[in-house]
Amino acid sequence: MTVRVRYAPSPSGTLHVGGARTALFNYLFARHHGGRFILRIEDTDKARQVEGSEVQMMQGLKNLGIQWDEGPDVGGDFGPYRQSERIAGHRAAARDLLAQGKAYPCFCTPEELDAERKLLQSRGLPPRYSGRCRTLSTAQAADWMASKPHVLRLRVPNQGTTVVHDLIRGDVVFENAQLDDFVIMKPDGTAIYNFAVVLDDAGMAISHVIRGDEHLSNTPKQILVAEALGIGGPQFAHVPMILAPDHTKLSKRHGAISVEEYRQQGILPEALVNYLMLLGWSNPSGAEFMTLAEAVEPFDLNRVQHTAAIYDQKKLEWMNGQYLRSVSLSRLEEAIRPFIAQAGIDCAHGPKLHAALELTRERARTLVELVENLRFLYQPPQHFDAKGVDRHFRDDAVAGRLERLAAELDASISWDHDGLVLLFDRLAQAEGVKRAALIHPTRLALTGKTVGPGLFELMVVLGKQESTDRLRAVVYALRSPQGVALTPLPGSA
Repeated sequence: MTVRVRYAPSPSGTLHVGGARTALFNYLFARHHGGRFILRIEDTDKARQVEGSEVQMMQGLKNLGIQWDEGPDVGGDFGPYRQSERIAGHRAAARDLLAQGKAYPCFCTPEELDAERKLLQSRGLPPRYSGRCRTLSTAQAADWMASKPHVLRLRVPNQGTTVVHDLIRGDVVFENAQLDDFVIMKPDGTAIYNFAVVLDDAGMAISHVIRGDEHLSNTPKQILVAEALGIGGPQFAHVPMILAPDHTKLSKRHGAISVEEYRQQGILPEALVNYLMLLGWSNPSGAEFMTLAEAVEPFDLNRVQHTAAIYDQKKLEWMNGQYLRSVSLSRLEEAIRPFIAQAGIDCAHGPKLHAALELTRERARTLVELVENLRFLYQPPQHFDAKGVDRHFRDDAVAGRLERLAAELDASISWDHDGLVLLFDRLAQAEGVKRAALIHPTRLALTGKTVGPGLFELMVVLGKQESTDRLRAVVYALRSPQGVALTPLPGSA
């Protein structure tokens, strides 16, 4: 059997992390088995569609490295790949079921159905359709169909069970008596999800349906539709939901939930993919870090857990920080360029940017943080850490030491780590102070902060002219009546 799986989103919003993980698991399963990964857009519910959503979702998947073999943009032998373009087939199949007596028209109005539901609920019974139109004569039904709005319902057996043979959860049994005669076609002639999806999966020769377990309740209905149509259905695998840390449904109040929002936060796509892999699946080797290509060989549905996966923002940011430290500098530059521009930093390409990234990426968890970490290398500090000023700038001798340091730096021939260490040692000895008495005020003068990369390393990247200019600017401020700006910096010590 050729493995053919699909990811079938509705263009009703952004690409959610749950949808991205579903697409990811389908992609890995297809690649593991040498099969095909199909993208199908389920766009028949026009009321819920959001303009631009389809393009955004497709771009989000591509940004994560998830590329489909067949789809609306690349074509394929089993198209069309938009559900709205398959409506004629849905209608023809519905007519066949109607002709065979496996489906029937229902003329109940929304008001009648609502009253029926409320009556059942008041009696403590499940709000299921009573089947009042099920026994209409063929002649009566045909007469009313010509003049009254109606839906089509599937005749569901009143007895027995429908069993979902789930590849993750095992057999899940549903009592047919709990399933009412559900609608398969709307009054406007478009198919309901549970009808259209069965026909589309069959028409595309889908072998496995891998999706979130919130769809499990739909599966017995889809099995009954397939049986009524006389077609074989796919194998099903329902992956656990992604829940928030408080075990509720993941939502906006827990932070970002769309792939685009994570991009805006400065999460690398390769880090997000890696994290999503681990939400509900574990690598048999125990390794946490892997690329998309590296996950293909070990991926297996047997390693997908049965219980809900718990989303952890701190774990994602930690993992992203590891990626920021491990990716090549050219890849990091490519990723951070838009964030640098957004921050208004005038930053040219070249060795200095690579040196700046190498210097500052150790302390960053996101690209947004990394931009702020390297900002001081391109923009002189406008404010200084208030605690640092009290600690390192209050001594009247500091201004003179920084002025003499600037002069020594100007006169130095070499500008490298070891040469700067020797220069600071020599000046500290001449001043009769410890080296720290020079290092701390110098760091504060150059960066506005009391913590950061190694002072001598950052001075090498900053350059001689910029370093001495900033030192002299602080000396001038310390000797002026206004002094230096004492606004605390975010995250400063």
